[in-house]
Amino acid sequence: MISISSVNPTAAAAAAATAATSAAVPSIQPQRRQQLLFLSPPQHHHSRRCLTVRAIDAAQPYDYEAQLNQRFTQSTRLRIAIVGFGNFGQFLAKTFIRQGHTVYAFSRSNYSSIAQSMGAVYFSDVHDLCENHPDVILLCTSILSTEQVLKSLPLQRLRRNTLFVDVLSVKEFPKNIFLQVLPTHFDILCTHPMFGPESGKYSWQDLPFVYDKVRIGDEDSRLKRVDNFLDIFKKEGCRMVEMSCSKHDRYAAGSQFITHTMGRILEKLELEDTPINTRGYETLLDLVENTSSDSFDLYYGLFMYNKNAMEQIERLDLAFEALKKELFGHIHEVLRKQLFGKSEEGGAQKPILAKLPKNNNGTPLLPSPSESVSSRGDGGGNGR
Repeated sequence: MISISSVNPTAAAAAAATAATSAAVPSIQPQRRQQLLFLSPPQHHHSRRCLTVRAIDAAQPYDYEAQLNQRFTQSTRLRIAIVGFGNFGQFLAKTFIRQGHTVYAFSRSNYSSIAQSMGAVYFSDVHDLCENHPDVILLCTSILSTEQVLKSLPLQRLRRNTLFVDVLSVKEFPKNIFLQVLPTHFDILCTHPMFGPESGKYSWQDLPFVYDKVRIGDEDSRLKRVDNFLDIFKKEGCRMVEMSCSKHDRYAAGSQFITHTMGRILEKLELEDTPINTRGYETLLDLVENTSSDSFDLYYGLFMYNKNAMEQIERLDLAFEALKKELFGHIHEVLRKQLFGKSEEGGAQKPILAKLPKNNNGTPLLPSPSESVSSRGDGGGNGR
C-alpha cells in the first residue's frame, strides 16, 4: 500500500498528486488504486510545500511477496481426477484431500454422496470432468476395463499436457495401452501402490510404491507436477521404488500372483478357525481373508495381463508334483522295510506282512513299484 501526505496542498495539487501516483502503479486496476491511495490531512508550513510518498509496512495482505508465497503454495497442490471411484479410488482420495489437493471423481456407479462427504467433487458426466482441466487423470479402474475406459475419455477436452497415471497391479499392459491411445503431448506415469484399503488402513509407512516415468515432457512445470504427485506418497512414508514396467511384472508374478494363487487354493479348502490355532495357521487364515476380499476379476487380470504368470503356474504345478513324489517316496521306503525287514541287508528276518492293509481276500495290499505317483488314487490334491 502507498499513502500520500502533503504539506499545505491545494485541491489542484492533491488531484495532481493522486494522478501522478496512479501513473506510477499502472499494474493495479483503477478501483484498487482508489482503495490503496489516500491523502493525509493538510499540514501548513510557512517555508515550502512538498509531496511525500511513503510505503506502508511490507507485510500487508496485498504485498507482492505475500502473493508469491501464496502462489508457490498453490502450485504444489494438484487437481486430481479419479476415474473409477470405487473402493480403491475412494481409499486414495481420502489421503489426497487430507494433503490439500483437489479431487474430481467420476465412476459408472453413483458415488456422489460419498464424494461429497469426503470433500471431493463428483461428476456424473466425464465430459464435464475433463472440461475442468485437471492436472492429473488417475485411472482406478479394473485391469479388464482399463482399455475401454481410456478410449471413452474425451481427450480433446483436456489440456494438451495432462498427466495420465494408473495404479494397476500389472504394469506393461497399461503402459502399452497408454502409448497406443494417448497422443504424444500427454504425459504418462505408471504406478503401483503395493497396498490397499486393508493393508494400508492405518498407515502407508514403509509400504512399497513402484513407479515408472514412461513419458514426461521436459518443461519445468511438467517435471514439477510429477514430483508433486509422487510427493503425496513420500509424505505418507511409502518406500519409493522406481522400476521399469517389465521388471515390475517379472517380480510381481513371483510374489503377488503366487500370493493370490495360494490364498485362493486355501480358500477352496474351506479352512476353519479352531480353538488350537497356531501362529502359522493364523497366517494362512489371514492370507485367505486378504485375497478372497478382492474380486476374481483382479486375480484373473493378474494372470491374463502379466505374461510371466503362466510360467509361475507351471512352476507351482511342478513344485507340487515334486513334493508329492518326495512324500510318497518316503512312504514306499517305510513299506519296503515293513515287508522285507533286514532281509535286503543279508539278514534272515521274514517280511512283516501283518501290519500292512489287507485286500478283501485277506492278502496284503502291496504298492506297485512301477506305479506313477501322479496317477495314484491316494495322491490327489484335495488334502481332506
